[in-house]
Amino acid sequence: QVQLVESGGGLVQAGDFLRLSCVVSGRTFSRGAMGWFRQAPGKEREFVAVIYWSGSNTYYADSVKGRFTISRDAAKNTGYLQMNSLKAEDTAVYYCAAGNPIIPTMKRIFAYDYWGQGTQVTVSS
Repeated sequence: QVQLVESGGGLVQAGDFLRLSCVVSGRTFSRGAMGWFRQAPGKEREFVAVIYWSGSNTYYADSVKGRFTISRDAAKNTGYLQMNSLKAEDTAVYYCAAGNPIIPTMKRIFAYDYWGQGTQVTVSS
């Protein structure tokens, strides 16, 4: 059974940083990608970033480009989301997801097969 477990969320002030982790168990991913999504209260879940396991290609939402960095440690089957210069509008529950999305669908929820339970990130202004 594949499980994704996020950690690293918390309450910080605007301008601070956080590093989220997502540990994958039950399967070793050598293909496909890990994505990060977020969902703010009253809003739909939205794409944040994705990294492909082979080649380490990364893509970001425009709203986080230049502030967030996605990475992965294949040996540990773990993905990371380094979030710098946090803003109040980054407040959301952050989810990691794993799957095999093709480039045109990498921002779409349906392209991912496995999801974590989410970790809360709250940024106070």
